[in-house]
Amino acid sequence: MPKTKKVVEQAVAAKFTPATVNDYDVIVKPIITEKSMKLTQDFNKITLKVAKDANSTQIKNAFESIFNKKVARVNIVNVRAKDKRVGRYSGMTSAYKKAIITLKKGETLDLFNEGK
Repeated sequence: MPKTKKVVEQAVAAKFTPATVNDYDVIVKPIITEKSMKLTQDFNKITLKVAKDANSTQIKNAFESIFNKKVARVNIVNVRAKDKRVGRYSGMTSAYKKAIITLKKGETLDLFNEGK
């Protein structure tokens, strides 16, 4: 059975809408830092880099569609650009939007083993 068909069947069984291309445009990538891993272990929170124009509702719907997990809360942070300097060259880091997603009780997500 193809992997996409299996994911769609799981989503239908769990009453989640299947993920669309727009859902993958909303969620850019996970943020893997010591602090975000601590939040995941202790408080069941997932930290993601998201599209700059995405709002909480779009992020929640995209996350639930892609990962088939129930979301309790979505917090959003606009991370500002910072000055960086490498030798005589100066520049700025990229500004981005960060979402901290709290999963409902009983839900868990292992980002490293989810695709296997």
